[in-house]
Amino acid sequence: MSLFDQIISAVANPQQQGSTDQLGNILGIAQQVAGNQGIDSGATQAVMSLLGGHVRSSLQNQGNDQAYSLVNQFAGLGNNPQAVNAIFPGSMQQQVAESISQHTGIDSNLIMSMLPVLVPLVLNMLKSGAPAQQQSAQSGNPVLNAFLDADRDGDVDIGDMMGMAGQFLSQRG
Repeated sequence: MSLFDQIISAVANPQQQGSTDQLGNILGIAQQVAGNQGIDSGATQAVMSLLGGHVRSSLQNQGNDQAYSLVNQFAGLGNNPQAVNAIFPGSMQQQVAESISQHTGIDSNLIMSMLPVLVPLVLNMLKSGAPAQQQSAQSGNPVLNAFLDADRDGDVDIGDMMGMAGQFLSQRG
């Protein structure tokens, strides 16, 4: 099941934290942050896809227990530099910004300025599969499990998932 399917399943399951409001907030904030910087929706989707790949690599390197802890601690809808520091310690932040910049043509300093909002959004999306009642069981979050167990082909569909989520929400509204 794709990441998008896992998220839609979480939205439909009252036993999980995902909701249409959560998806709408994540999409709206990502578009607002990028739009404020003059970045169009296509480029925003590319940034989110690339950022998703870096977040996945970082979480996989942390190990499952730490990954679940980081998602639970830093998922959010606001500016959180601590989330960026936890996911991308030290010089990794600049490396991530430069990598995204090379692929999108967006200035790396601009990417750096957006990371404190975009990283918590990615984590918030991953948290959508967590049980509605707080538990520590890793198996309880199929969205994060699917994200971490991806085939490592470099194709992280966070950006595509955001596009599909936007279509899904517009059809429901």
